[in-house]
Order: sequence, then C-alpha cells, then structure tokens
Amino acid sequence: MSKLIRIGTRDSELALWQAKTVQSQLEHLGHKTQLVPVKSTGDIVLDKPIYELGITGVFTKTLDIALLNGEIDIAVHSLKDVPTLLPKGIVQAAVLKRGNVRDCLVFKSNEEFLSQRDAVIATGSLRRRAQWLNRYPTHTIVGLRGNVNSRLQKLEDNDWNGAIFAAAGLGRLNMKPEESFNLEWMIPAPAQGAVMIAALENDEEIRTICKEINHEDTQIATSIEREFLNRLEGGCSAPIGALAFVKEEEVHFQGILLSLDGSKKIEVQRTVALGKHDELAQFCADFIIERGGKRLMDDLKKSSQEVSIFSTKTLTDDQKQLFHDAVVSDSTDFIKISLNRMTHKVLRPMPKNVIITSKNAVEALLTNFAPQELQFENIYCVGRRTKRLVERKIGPVKHTENNAKALAEYLVDYIEGTQVTYFCSDIRLDELPEILKDNQIEVNEVTAYETKYDAVKIKDTVKGVMFYSPSTVQSYKQENENDDITAFCIGETTAKEARRHFKDVRIAKVPTVESVIALVNQYFE
Repeated sequence: MSKLIRIGTRDSELALWQAKTVQSQLEHLGHKTQLVPVKSTGDIVLDKPIYELGITGVFTKTLDIALLNGEIDIAVHSLKDVPTLLPKGIVQAAVLKRGNVRDCLVFKSNEEFLSQRDAVIATGSLRRRAQWLNRYPTHTIVGLRGNVNSRLQKLEDNDWNGAIFAAAGLGRLNMKPEESFNLEWMIPAPAQGAVMIAALENDEEIRTICKEINHEDTQIATSIEREFLNRLEGGCSAPIGALAFVKEEEVHFQGILLSLDGSKKIEVQRTVALGKHDELAQFCADFIIERGGKRLMDDLKKSSQEVSIFSTKTLTDDQKQLFHDAVVSDSTDFIKISLNRMTHKVLRPMPKNVIITSKNAVEALLTNFAPQELQFENIYCVGRRTKRLVERKIGPVKHTENNAKALAEYLVDYIEGTQVTYFCSDIRLDELPEILKDNQIEVNEVTAYETKYDAVKIKDTVKGVMFYSPSTVQSYKQENENDDITAFCIGETTAKEARRHFKDVRIAKVPTVESVIALVNQYFE
C-alpha cells in the first residue's frame, strides 16, 4: 500500500509506546506510517478522579474526533479506556496480543503494612479502591492521577505505604521498581493490558490492513470482558472487574462487582468450550444481577448524583431503600460513642429509680455489669427501641416517653420517692435533670458513655440533614456553616436544638429512623 497510514495517539509516554508498537508491526508488513500525537481531556485535567470528569471516553474522545474529521487514519488506545459503545462510524479494527493483565502494588521500604490495621494506599481507580478495601477494610485510600512517572514520584514524595499501577504499563516503560509485586487476587479492569486500534467503519482498506496484526485470542477474551461490563451498565464510575482467557480450547472467565467502599462483593466464575462462548458474558452478567447486582448498580448510580439528603447516622441498606427515587442520600456517623468503665459503686446501694434515655447507656451498663446485677425496681426510658432493648436485656420498664422533657414532666407527678439515677452521656443537652431538680427530686448523674463529635463537611448542594439527637446537631455545626437547610429531626428535644440554627425544622411523627425517612419523602413529594 502506497498510502501513508496516520496513527493517532495520546502524547503520554505509555500511549506513545503503544502507538510505536503498532507502527512497528505495520511497517514490518511493509506499510508506511506516521505518528500523530494529540492531548486528551484525561491528560489535561489531572486534579480530579476520572469518574468525576463526567465525560464518556475521557481518554479517547479527542482521537475519535480526529478520526471522524479525517485527520488520522487509525487511533491507538488502551482498550480498557475505550467506552463499550463506540461512536457511530468508528469500529474496533484490531487488538494486539495482550500484555500483563494484573495490577501491581508498588510500596515503600517493606510490606509489613499489609498485616497492620493502618496503612495508606494510593489509586485513582474505583475498582482498585473497592477491591483493596474489601481485603483491607481498615486501610485508607487516597486519590492518584497522572502519568506513570508522576505517579511514582508522588508515591516517593508522600507519606503513603504504596500505590497501585497496571503491571503492563510499568513493564512497557521498563519502570517496575524492585519494591513491587503483582496482585494476583485483584481482578483487573475489563481489557486491561490490551492495545486496541480504532478505524472508520467505511474505510475497508485500513480495516483489512489492521486485521493482519489482530490477535484472535486476545480479541475473544477482551470482547467477553467488555460485553460483561456493558451488560452491567458500568463504566469508569463502577467498581467492576473482569478477566477472560483462552487455554486448551476453553474460555475461562471471572467477574466481580463491588460497592464503592468494598463492603459488598458479588463474584462469578465460569468456564466454557471455545466456540461456545458467545453467551458467556450475558450468563455471567445475569448471574451478578440476580444475586443483588441490580440493587448494587442502582446504589452506584445514585451515589454519582448530587446528594440531596444527608443523614448524621449511618443508614442500613434496608433504610436506604425506603427513600423516594427523587432522593439521593448519603450518611455517616456524626457521633462516635466511647463506653465508660463503671465500678460497682454506682450499684451500692442499688438505685430504686433509674432513667435510661438511649441504647448507648444500655450497652454501657451491660458492658460493665452482668444483667442479674442490675436489679432496678423502677426503670424509666425514652424511646420505644430503648425500651425494647432494656426489657430484653435488663428487666421491665415502668414507663416510657418519646422525649426526655415529657419523661421529666411525668416523673415530677408519678415518681416513687425523691431520688433517681440517670445513666447519661458526658454531653447532655436535654432538660431532664434541671426539671427534676427544680421539683425537689435529687438526680444522681452517672456518665455511662462519652459522646465525641465526628462530623464531615457537607456540600452546599445538600437540601436537608437528618438529625437524631441534640448532639448530632452540635456535631454538624462543628464542621458546617450552612444553616440554609431543612432539618429533619427524630424528636422534639432534637428539634429544639435544631431551631437554634435552622429556620425550617421538621419533626418525625414517631422517634424512629424510618419515620424521619418518611418525613423526608413527604418533603420531596
């Protein structure tokens, strides 16, 4: 062929290595070529994770445009960066023989951190992040972007234990440090380690040439992996891993889908005869979906949207499912509890009247004493769930109210005697002791647990915050200045504190998390 083949490529060192490999193979077959480097959005914007850029094909879009405009004849990509659905008019023309598919951990001086509770690992990949946290849930993950050189330098410059790279990239640039090893347990990204050539669908001459350097086994394996990814409707924003390979006339496949934090994982493995693999990707994707994958993907899609409601208490999966579709929620514990050590002095003499206003106080009592030691004559509670826990673990409850103020007013009229022991937190915002003392009832306050503020900064786009105690309101204020939100409160005591800071304060009908969620749903109807 006398026509010059213009090879489009990103201008990073690794991309140029891939393009030159294609160039070498084409020229070996007698074709004339020219490299045409371009800079992609993914190379320009390095201060954000890929999944936050909001662009499909962040590393391929610029080359797609150049191809469609006739500025290049073929485009060379890392196949794992290519969207599963190509732009109209562009097709996959060839895949080179695959390199190392594995992820590689590059570490500092030693590997001891792998057996330790605390360690810091750097990666910009949600898939690597989720799989690492699934295996090492107490470790911390930090973001890492840039080319291979800059990422290795960042690892050197920062106080991190290690960083995760694609083994193929390190190997191709001859930059794999001695302090590194492949993560054989980590399932790679679909098509990781493969180099793909894209061409125009109507350019039959170029497509015919590219077929000469196509590696069939790699094409089969990567096509299965990418179809699996496509059927799960995943992309850069989903922690999905897939690996297929052809061996002894069989196609082996394993796939994985995880939650962003790695706490949930759904896996699949299957082997079929070569030639009967056409439905392998669909079977494995359906297997994942039927075992909770659909729900997990729905949660992932919601997590990529702007959060509209934030809960100051970590919500369970069942509680998250109670929100309307229009509500995008996030949650974390704004309060950390530390149970105190209590001696038997608090039981001598055995208190006749006892007030317990939270499940934390119940846990503190049961941590320090055996249930048979807690022979209280009259137990007074706040909240139905606290009451149920007390009656299940300690003994009968004399009386319960929805909030501390109502319980105090009841005790003023009906308490037996003039003394009461109150098992409470070190941070106490309710009026209960003051009301009782004003009515000549002696209150012995026992600090059963300590409450520590542990709030996070919430984005200004959040429309409402769910509060479950006065302490959660106080914790919010420690980190957040935005008072222009709607406060959804579990009860009147919490609402009283919220009114000091927010104009729009709403109270659940009953003091349960589910009732607060119902309140949120009503707001968004």
